[in-house]
Amino acid sequence: MLLKSTTRHIRIFAAEMNQDELVPSNHVLTLDVDPDNEFNWNEDALQKVYRQFDELVEASSGVDLTDYNLRRIGSDLEHYLRSLLQKGEISYNLSSRVTNYSMGLPQVATE
Repeated sequence: MLLKSTTRHIRIFAAEMNQDELVPSNHVLTLDVDPDNEFNWNEDALQKVYRQFDELVEASSGVDLTDYNLRRIGSDLEHYLRSLLQKGEISYNLSSRVTNYSMGLPQVATE
């Protein structure tokens, strides 16, 4: 059975990619960041998310791989994305197919 965590902007699978298919694994986690392209990303911000993911996985090493543990990591990453948005390190992609401002209204600079 494939364990997974799915939030609005983060998908984590206990699986590895093999020829464009997810193959369940008890030893590999696959991360999909912002699958709907709701945000504008730069490489630095994306690498920060990957590093945060690695830190969260490392912090939970030694515990059983369960749906709950994956959801906790996914939720923590979702909060991390919100902090990147609030700091202005990422922004909403206004060309996205859906602009629902799920992380809060965009900040508008005042003059």
